[in-house]
Amino acid sequence: MAKRRNSETTSFSAFFVFLAFLLLEFRYFGNSCRKPHSEEGISIMIDVHEITQLHVDAVQRWHQRQIDNPFSGLLEVVCRQHEQNFRLWHEEDIARSPDVSDSDLAGVKRSIDKLNQKRNDLIEQVDDCLVRDLAARGVVPWKSARLNTETPGSVIDKLSILALRIFHMEEQVFRTDATEEHRAKVKAKLEILHEQHRDMTAALGELLEDIFTGRKRLKVYRQFKMYNDPTLNPYLYNAQKRGAA
Repeated sequence: MAKRRNSETTSFSAFFVFLAFLLLEFRYFGNSCRKPHSEEGISIMIDVHEITQLHVDAVQRWHQRQIDNPFSGLLEVVCRQHEQNFRLWHEEDIARSPDVSDSDLAGVKRSIDKLNQKRNDLIEQVDDCLVRDLAARGVVPWKSARLNTETPGSVIDKLSILALRIFHMEEQVFRTDATEEHRAKVKAKLEILHEQHRDMTAALGELLEDIFTGRKRLKVYRQFKMYNDPTLNPYLYNAQKRGAA
């Protein structure tokens, strides 16, 4: 009888050890392979097409009247970022003009540097807005979530530039002083640009869905641009030293 009781005790112990092991496995795989947050009731409020339409409408409007920004929240930051690209585009056109004097060109180049710094800062601010939104919604990345090589802010910046490129390429189609051959080449380029814009818009939507459902994690790395920083650019801090001497 003693041997039988010992055997039963050993069997029960083994069973409970096995049961505890199953519970631990369930907790691990349930945490790393759980359903996306969107399936659990968290909706994705960011409309990618609203962002791309903002780009298109603003480019058209700003060519006819003063630059404005009637938005709030994330779209307000997206619009400010878009504004820097709009200003950069036209400053760079001036910089490439053969009619610009050397003294004017120096001023334009400095303006381009400042605008580019603001542009990069605002890319990070777009991502910062998304990080805050994720925290407010309580979105926690899966344990298996990976980083993307490019952040949503960087993709939005590229879509902004594409909107500008498409607008100015379309202007070429209606040039009365251009040849038919020129217009045909422009139309072929426009088809590629529109395809690129569609693909990038779709990719941004997929990236945001992955981030807001926890399948991918969003991490903002600062670019730490050095050229406008008087403590990091040797030409700037050496000039300060010479001025103080």
